[in-house]
Amino acid sequence: MSASFAEKSVWIQLLGMAVALGLYFVVAGWMLASGITILPDFAGVFVVAVVLLVAILIGGHLVAALMGRPEPADVRDRELEGRAEGRTGWILATGVIGAIGALVVAVEPVWVAHLLLLSLYLSELARLALQLVYYRRGM
Repeated sequence: MSASFAEKSVWIQLLGMAVALGLYFVVAGWMLASGITILPDFAGVFVVAVVLLVAILIGGHLVAALMGRPEPADVRDRELEGRAEGRTGWILATGVIGAIGALVVAVEPVWVAHLLLLSLYLSELARLALQLVYYRRGM
């Protein structure tokens, strides 16, 4: 059975996010380990990661569209996305609550910002991965 365009799109998003933002977190980790704690110093690295993500998404979707005619998302696609989002939202919520707690105890803003970004990143990776599981299970 061939994957639908919507499923291919989820694969592209998952791989793009994993690579682009994964690389951001590697570089940001090195920067933090080196003692860089001024948040604007991370902006350039983040912009590069976002540009890389956009390039991967555009390139991947272009290839997917050329390989087969894209069809619009249907009810099943939206249901799978909603179900996956409902089951992974707690990751983002946990990160937000952790960030609020970090602010209460006066953790440096650079760490709070990265905790928020990491929780968003992990939540999105989990959502996309769970969507793929649902596609493969035939839900």
